Amino acid sequence: MFADVGCQRRISDGGVFKASKLYQQLTENRLGLPTPEELEGCSMQIPYFFAGDSAFALSENLMKPYTGDFPKGTPQRIFNYRLCRGRRIVENAFGISSAVFRVLRKPMLLEPAKAEWVIMTVILLHNYLRKHSPNIYTPFGTLDYEVNGNLTEGSWRNEGDMTSMVPIRNIPRRPTNYCTKVRDEIANYFINNGALEWQDQYA
Repeated sequence: MFADVGCQRRISDGGVFKASKLYQQLTENRLGLPTPEELEGCSMQIPYFFAGDSAFALSENLMKPYTGDFPKGTPQRIFNYRLCRGRRIVENAFGISSAVFRVLRKPMLLEPAKAEWVIMTVILLHNYLRKHSPNIYTPFGTLDYEVNGNLTEGSWRNEGDMTSMVPIRNIPRRPTNYCTKVRDEIANYFINNGALEWQDQYA
């Protein structure tokens, strides 16, 4: 588990990430990630990576969606769909935290250092309750869940606009050829050996 709280809000998501200890350890190869592995049917070894959204820069260990609108069934569209499924976990964590810890719903009239303590406390409580009291904190139906690709949204989404957090501006960056090739390999894997039976219905 890793949390980094307290960056300036004017910075882009990618800038916030680059200012974090996580990014520093990632670029210095100190996170202890497993070595790249070859996925079945791929022509190159694929590094382990984090799933990011379009606000982040594509890198060896951070995959982001392809930009644009792609025809149904194309590798790019299926890749974006599969990456989005993984990022849904993050949406659930933020959504449930905002639904339960209502201090996150409005601006905090606190000094920045105290606001950081409040946010970190919410993160710790969320993780503790998910581990030790999941049936009380997040009973069935609270989280998004999927059955054969059919998504049922969690009840936390019925709370409306739950956060005082403002969108952070996106600053596009050009990825390296290697990172683009890794993403293309994963996209092809998702439509071949790594395909889900029902993904074409939803992607």
